Amino acid sequence: MTEAAPHKLSILARVVVGCVLVLIVAGIVFNGISGATLQRFWQDLLARPDAPMRFRFILQPLMAAAAAVHDGLRDARMGRPAYFWSMLRTPGERTARLNEGLNATARIVLLGLVMDVIYQLLVLKTFYPSESVVIAVLLAFVPYVIVRGPVRRIAGRRRDGASPGQIS
Repeated sequence: MTEAAPHKLSILARVVVGCVLVLIVAGIVFNGISGATLQRFWQDLLARPDAPMRFRFILQPLMAAAAAVHDGLRDARMGRPAYFWSMLRTPGERTARLNEGLNATARIVLLGLVMDVIYQLLVLKTFYPSESVVIAVLLAFVPYVIVRGPVRRIAGRRRDGASPGQIS
């Protein structure tokens, strides 16, 4: 993502958002929403960390954290507010900030979708589209949101000369 146009989605981010939307609709159409579907959904999600390809539960959050550190340091240099709180408190910036996060994590989410499709076909011998979306978002976008704000705060305090324990 370039700093010149942080409010526009990149082509890759648009493709990922489109894939996510298609997978959500496909999951609802093919599997429906019922008590049995939700129970299977949670059982499958909780079984993933103990199954083959568990390395992605470390790899994807680390990649998202690296992107968050990069963007959090840039936020501190530019004097911008913390990512998550600015999305919540500043409605005018919400779309632009969300687009920044989507641009930064698009590759990681796409990688997560691909790895979960492979996992499901190898281990479950079937494909549940909505589960792929949940796993990809949990492993890529959520860590990004969690890490970016604190990195910005710590870097901003160091830049301003405050000690890391001092409240600003």
